[in-house]
Amino acid sequence: MAATLRDVAERAQVSVRTVSNVVSGYEHVSERMRQRVNAAIEELDYRPNPVARTLRTGRTGVLALVVPEIDVPYFAELAREIINAAAAVGYRVMIDQTGHDHEREKELLTGADRTMLFDGVLFSPLVTKAELLEMNARTSMPLVLLGEHEFDGRYDHVAIDNVRAARDAVDHLVALGRTRIAAIGAQPLEDYATPQQRTAGYERALEAAGLEVDSRYLHPAAHYRRADGYDAASALLALPERPDAIFCYSDLLAMGAMRAVFDAGLSVPEDVAIIGIDDIEEGRYSRPSLSTVSLDTPFIAHHAVARIAERIADPEAPAIEVVAPHAVVARESTGGGDRALR
Repeated sequence: MAATLRDVAERAQVSVRTVSNVVSGYEHVSERMRQRVNAAIEELDYRPNPVARTLRTGRTGVLALVVPEIDVPYFAELAREIINAAAAVGYRVMIDQTGHDHEREKELLTGADRTMLFDGVLFSPLVTKAELLEMNARTSMPLVLLGEHEFDGRYDHVAIDNVRAARDAVDHLVALGRTRIAAIGAQPLEDYATPQQRTAGYERALEAAGLEVDSRYLHPAAHYRRADGYDAASALLALPERPDAIFCYSDLLAMGAMRAVFDAGLSVPEDVAIIGIDDIEEGRYSRPSLSTVSLDTPFIAHHAVARIAERIADPEAPAIEVVAPHAVVARESTGGGDRALR
């Protein structure tokens, strides 16, 4: 039979309330008493009842992580880092995905049956409108936004500087002497900041270099997957004056673009230099290895979990924005093969 609070109290020769205080992390317990109770817990292999703890404290010890697609390598790597960061501060993580579905995002933010399961939400939406976030205010659910959104002071936000990251990627191509630089990933009809911000960075880099912003070289992508990158690059390579470099808004787009270059009988980087964003593991071992803008996912995960823990502890604390660092990593796809496995 599993040990109970009363069993622990009897073994430690303290009251049940004292055991409950130790298990709940109540700080006003002497260190000597805490050690005695913890020793009894270990001897009896006591396991707290999570249902009872939830009823007592109103908390589950569980966070929700909501991402667009868990099978996209960047989100899979981010999920791993968040699980590790959450475990370090005593939380477990439930993961769900929206599949780019606006209604699904609304359901995950406002569904009463779901919000009872966790203490806070780490949310990385792709198609969320401003009105959707207003709905979260009615649930009183602690929320931290991940990804590239316009910070308006309502919600904690952990992201990168997308405009700067895109500009750094294009600056790298310009420094190589490339002058016909295309971009893959624009989504002009989406109310989502990432594509707009990366397009802005792309255009600013070209303008700063004195290069023409040619609309023919700015190619949209419905999704940021290999097939979308392949199709977009194939169309760009069919232009009368094909690009000599391509900046892709994700590494998966870049992987597809590289395949399109090879299938067109051309080579990377000699004919077309290619760079992405994300620094997924696949790109480090592809041939050629993929140049990219590396995003610091451990930094993002650590600060996202720290913010949601603080938000849970103090729901009235002012929201802040945390901007993660990034760095251009030059690999073989732009001629930097000496750091291929970084």
